[in-house]
Amino acid sequence: MQRECQCGHKTKERTEAEYKSLIHRLNRIEGQIRGIRGMVEKNVYCTDILVQVAAVNAALNAFNRELLAEHIRTCVARDIRAGKDETIDELLDTLRKLMK
Repeated sequence: MQRECQCGHKTKERTEAEYKSLIHRLNRIEGQIRGIRGMVEKNVYCTDILVQVAAVNAALNAFNRELLAEHIRTCVARDIRAGKDETIDELLDTLRKLMK
């Protein structure tokens, strides 16, 4: 369910499963980033670091896909059913930003 917090920003209540899945992905990405930092600190060869950076990018893209799919299934679908056409423009704007 989407709400507005006291500061006027939108918020979303997530299911326990969705929350756990997203946090799990973020924890893994955080670990990968720490690993890359360690590689830089140990003067690991450039291409080895670049391969790990590519893996982080892929993990972030997977996170975005999961979050976007759930957003469309819940928030966007609900708003469209409620006649809030501005949600379509918001979604298109988000997709443009993701596709840069």
